[in-house]
Amino acid sequence: MNSKDQYLSEISEIKNMMERSSRFISLSGLSGVFAGVYALVGAWLVFDRMYTSDGMLYSRSYAHSYTSDVQFMLIVAGLVLFLALSTGIFFTTRKAKIQGLKIWDHTTKRLLINLLIPLGTGGMVCVILLNNGYYTMVAPSTLVFYGLSLINASHHTFKDIRYLGLTEIVIGLLAFVYVGYGLLFWAIGFGILHILYGTVMYFKYER
Repeated sequence: MNSKDQYLSEISEIKNMMERSSRFISLSGLSGVFAGVYALVGAWLVFDRMYTSDGMLYSRSYAHSYTSDVQFMLIVAGLVLFLALSTGIFFTTRKAKIQGLKIWDHTTKRLLINLLIPLGTGGMVCVILLNNGYYTMVAPSTLVFYGLSLINASHHTFKDIRYLGLTEIVIGLLAFVYVGYGLLFWAIGFGILHILYGTVMYFKYER
């Protein structure tokens, strides 16, 4: 190796070290794929219970019994969230071990703080909407606040997440416009987009 090649190699190594110290790069694309699958299954379960099949699909008055149906929706959403987080932690931890990186450091803390502030705010807004009976506003709100969370967290991880966040916001705004189709947009945002994003991330950074 001549001096020029050695110099370029050292520069590349320094660049990689700086990147690892400033960005959380252990995020796994496979976790996004699985999260999308869980979301689609959850959306189907809610659709099967809460929507009729007699021409009233996606009607604003979709619920047969608001109390029981909303409870069922929250249980399904909770399970989807739990499975997505568990799978994400598993694949991210595995990727960090393969890369020889620490899973918990100051970069991870900054990532979580920036992610949780808008996400937590969105969660409280959704609780308020549910308590006041604005059920059709919940799905659009989750998409918009989730998109804002991703954009906020993108400064500390892959920039690709920013584009996912922007797309989630657009889907959420469309859900606000087309009230009553919230479940469909929710399935697109949390299901299909996650699968597409996770697949792209996997082949771009992990193959």
